[in-house]
Amino acid sequence: MSESNELPIQIDVSSVSEMLQRGDDFLLLDVREENEYAVAKITGSTLIPMSEIGSRVQELDEHKDRLIVVHCHHGGRSLQVTQGLRGRGFTKVQNMDGGIDLWSQTVDPTVDRY
Repeated sequence: MSESNELPIQIDVSSVSEMLQRGDDFLLLDVREENEYAVAKITGSTLIPMSEIGSRVQELDEHKDRLIVVHCHHGGRSLQVTQGLRGRGFTKVQNMDGGIDLWSQTVDPTVDRY
């Protein structure tokens, strides 16, 4: 029963939106920088910038058994963080493909694009 090891590394924005609407138990981790977060954010997300993740990773330990969905602007930085967390033993981590930019285009147009 090691299905969590086969969790796809990518998840699409509409699936994340549906999970939020259902109230699913997961952590939405924003790894953009604070100035980007100030411009646009997804309600309910937790900000730990990629530049700080190495020194703050212990903040995620309590979420090790929960699903963590990581996002950034377009999906590149968050994919790196997703791979890094998986390498540290976090088995339920997925990257939100397309990032907040695709989110604002397809899920919530009230989220500013930059």
